[in-house]
Amino acid sequence: MKITSDNEALAENKVLILYILSNVSKPITNDALYSIVLSAVNLNYFYFQQFLLDLIDAKYIVSSEKGTNVFYQLTQKGKETLDLTIDILPGIEKLKVDTTFKTNIEHFENAESIVAEFSPKGENEYEVNCKIVEDGETVFSIKTLAYSRDQAQNIVANWRKNAGKLYPELIELITKSK
Repeated sequence: MKITSDNEALAENKVLILYILSNVSKPITNDALYSIVLSAVNLNYFYFQQFLLDLIDAKYIVSSEKGTNVFYQLTQKGKETLDLTIDILPGIEKLKVDTTFKTNIEHFENAESIVAEFSPKGENEYEVNCKIVEDGETVFSIKTLAYSRDQAQNIVANWRKNAGKLYPELIELITKSK
């Protein structure tokens, strides 16, 4: 999908983001929101970020920062807009989002505690950032480079799955006296 074409797809994706935000009870992190969007549609991360900016500019959502995380929340204007536009969102996408919430609600409520993401730095180079966040405060952060997309995805997946085990081991290693 080209970002400047197919206005219907653009509108659907924006309404999808509004729909997701209407279903969460508290502000949600960028990573958690993107994860839910991906459960419904295959959306490029950069397009996703642009849609968020558009929705913020239109005052349909607000963003706030807590520590190093950005959180998003639906505004009253966003709720009213969603009520008027919900019909353009395909039912299958709503179902996928609803199913994701039902099966992963605990994960999304605690999504801010274990954060792992990567971004391209070059053609075959990715920066990977892994963190543990408690009450909006980053208590541990580590950055590294990956030299393929697969390697970056592997690091992210391993951190999300094993952070509870890796964190104490890393702390022990870096605080150990000789």
